[in-house]
Amino acid sequence: MSPANAAMQDETDTEQTSGNWSWWPSWRPTSMSLLKSAEAKILACLQNNVWSRFVTLPNQNRIWTLKVTNKSAHKHKDQDAQTPLVMVHGFGGGVGLWIRNLDALSRSRPVYAFDLLGFGRSSRPSFPSDASLAEEQFVTSIEQWRQSMGLESMILLGHSLGGYLATSYTIQYPERVSHLILVDAWGFPERPQPQVQGSGGQGSEVKRVSPPRWVKALASVFSLFNPLAVIRAAGPWGPGLVNRFRPDFKRKFEDLFDDDTMTQYIYHCNAQNPSGEVGFKALSESLGWAKRPMVQRVHLLPPSMPVSMLYGALSWVDASTGNTVVQIRGKSLTSVMLIEDASHHVYADQPEEFNRVVESICNTVD
Repeated sequence: MSPANAAMQDETDTEQTSGNWSWWPSWRPTSMSLLKSAEAKILACLQNNVWSRFVTLPNQNRIWTLKVTNKSAHKHKDQDAQTPLVMVHGFGGGVGLWIRNLDALSRSRPVYAFDLLGFGRSSRPSFPSDASLAEEQFVTSIEQWRQSMGLESMILLGHSLGGYLATSYTIQYPERVSHLILVDAWGFPERPQPQVQGSGGQGSEVKRVSPPRWVKALASVFSLFNPLAVIRAAGPWGPGLVNRFRPDFKRKFEDLFDDDTMTQYIYHCNAQNPSGEVGFKALSESLGWAKRPMVQRVHLLPPSMPVSMLYGALSWVDASTGNTVVQIRGKSLTSVMLIEDASHHVYADQPEEFNRVVESICNTVD
């Protein structure tokens, strides 16, 4: 048996428990089984071939993984010869959020999506409170996952937190990435210092786009608790809280589901043991800023590494950071694109345009 096959376990394997948190389901209406069921309902919408497994890392942590391939492809070997696209979700997300993209993007190449360590159905280990160590734990898990899957190279796409970690990964393992695609990436800009303008002692801070209401609500408890502690503390009212603060998730997918499928999925992803949250908190000064801003390190990407940065034109993430990256990288191939009428979740707000742009980028590789 090959190392890659040995590392794969069937999805029917016993779900991991949450250790000392096992008594919580009596208060919180959640479990890994409910998360599995919610995800299964979402993935049932896929038309292409779907392979789903836990991939076991050397330290026995498990990464929940999807591989999607074109059902109508005449020769799978031809598609497998194409550089695979690997998609990394953002904070609080999981593979189910790519439901509008997986079929379209797997028409000409295999597409992989996995739940980051500490999120979704993947293992939820402890994370250090030190930012650099927490980042390294995330990145090491991605590299160990790649090795276990036997992927020699990949087109690496990351959204939000996933974009931050994909960039860190590419800096450390550039030979494994053919093209880096960053979608509304979190953690790039430096936190601005108050800038006083004007004269005579009168001035004002430079205006920035205000984050949406749900971001502010989470930020209000962020300094004392893990970012999504309120969802778990709400117990049986947790699902309703997600519906109240994130009604946009229901709207984004309303043509696929006429019920609370997506908000239930988000709830079950984040009502479990807060492992990845702890890692994210270690990386963050506050919800909007990274302790180790990636803009300070993008110069470490090889000059030959092509980077495409996609932003939602209506997003709270500042797209001007992309222009800063272009300036830092000089003559290196770096492009910045705005997706009109899209907010932070570009891939769900404007899926057809997002899929078209990403497929076009992938076609520049092979």
